[in-house]
Amino acid sequence: MTFEAENTAAGSAGNVSASAEPVVRLHPQDDVVIARHQLVTGAQIGGGLAVRGLIPAGHKVAVRAIETGAPVRRYGQIIGFASRPIEAGEHVHMQNLSMGQFDRDYAYGADAKPLEPQTKTARFMGIVRADGRVATRNYIGILTSVNCSATAARAIADHFRRDIHPEALAAFPNVDGVVALTHGQGCAVDAEGEALGLIRRTLGGYARHPNFAAVLIVGLGCETNQIEGLMRSESLTPGAALKTMTIQATGGTARTVAAGIETVKAMLVEANQVQREPVDASHLVIGLQCGGSDGYSGITANPALGAAVDRLVAHGGTAILSETPEVYGAEHLLTRRAVSVEVGEKLVERIHWWEDYCARMNADLNNNPSAGNKAGGLTTILEKSLGAVAKGGTTNLVDVYRYAEPVSAHGLVFMDTPGYDPVSATGQVAGGANLICFTTGRGSAYGCAPSPSLKLGTNTALWKRQEEDIDLNCGTILDGEKSVDELGQEIFELMLATASGTMSKSEVHGYGQNEFVPWQIGAIT
Repeated sequence: MTFEAENTAAGSAGNVSASAEPVVRLHPQDDVVIARHQLVTGAQIGGGLAVRGLIPAGHKVAVRAIETGAPVRRYGQIIGFASRPIEAGEHVHMQNLSMGQFDRDYAYGADAKPLEPQTKTARFMGIVRADGRVATRNYIGILTSVNCSATAARAIADHFRRDIHPEALAAFPNVDGVVALTHGQGCAVDAEGEALGLIRRTLGGYARHPNFAAVLIVGLGCETNQIEGLMRSESLTPGAALKTMTIQATGGTARTVAAGIETVKAMLVEANQVQREPVDASHLVIGLQCGGSDGYSGITANPALGAAVDRLVAHGGTAILSETPEVYGAEHLLTRRAVSVEVGEKLVERIHWWEDYCARMNADLNNNPSAGNKAGGLTTILEKSLGAVAKGGTTNLVDVYRYAEPVSAHGLVFMDTPGYDPVSATGQVAGGANLICFTTGRGSAYGCAPSPSLKLGTNTALWKRQEEDIDLNCGTILDGEKSVDELGQEIFELMLATASGTMSKSEVHGYGQNEFVPWQIGAIT
């Protein structure tokens, strides 16, 4: 039996060739192939194999008989175990494929590549701050220490909304906007505990973010997350570009809003003085996200983004792979690329933390994939993870960070975050990401001020349906029109253009403020 369209192992940048064949094989050892379009009973695939039953687009078809309990492979890797006998030509999904335990060879550093000197010098038009940090956007941010001050913060930012008050920023064309990033935390937590430390680390990362020309922090006044404590723990220094106030000390909501508006007006004058200038691509820090994934994610958009990441790293830039529950079962592909045993063990320690965390919460890591993921053809978290790690390309894993920790390394790094996109990307931006690249198969409209978010669609049907939200169609890979490597170059060029000021589609629609969602852990008392 032959299948003309072949890819290589998970995480690689292989190509999907143009073919009349209705399915795609990703690895010679695979037990399944992926339907290019919906298949019906009797349809012929490969060397005369007949399809048994309806196979939706993006879903799996068995290419051989599989016994109960036997492992099932996609990308040449185990994605689950047959829960009952599976016949050749049968649909492989929830009804006959389930999770199971199996050993993974972490082989720390076995596939790490020798370090090569940086010789490539791609550039973009960035904003260089006085301290040398480089921004891709130029916002003023209103942050809150606690949920109780969220309404006042929103009111301050709303005064400067271009869609409501276009005159408010008319004199400041170099300022991208004033945004309020509010949240539901900040009180009723252990004053010395991990939960408070986590929200403070997140807020500190945003307060320091180069995409903010200036920041105003608004509190209530009596919350557990005292602004003085936040400033001290995050080594933040008040000044012209960092102001604070509380509702209680200022004299109520109306006075706080009025004072906040006047503070922002003063900040706008200095913020407007910036000019973009050519800077090296090594200043790019890209957060890698996937949401609404489908059976094509690991074939098209994710490996294409991985090819762009390889280019970015070659130019000295940084990419942050995250969503720990969504690399579960594929973490061995990353530990093999770790630059040291220590780095690999840091990742595995995070995996074990999640296993323990889910056990304490009576939860199952396989509750991810979501309903949409399953409708799109992804059956288990193992399968989803194998496709997700492809976003990280093929370069070495150089470091592992906890949620919202400042990212200082150059190259591919990993940040421990939940799989929920807004929470995960919030941690990446807090860590310094000045651009997000977000692959999606089911559809997404996500944005995250102050960093622009690019949406990369996995299939042409999605592109035609939701083009107003998707920045690039990677379905051309599946259509046989372009290779993974060609799309990788397009994505890299799109990164540079967006970092230079070209607006992403989520920015055009005004996404970004509501998507600030810090990770909430610990007891609320």
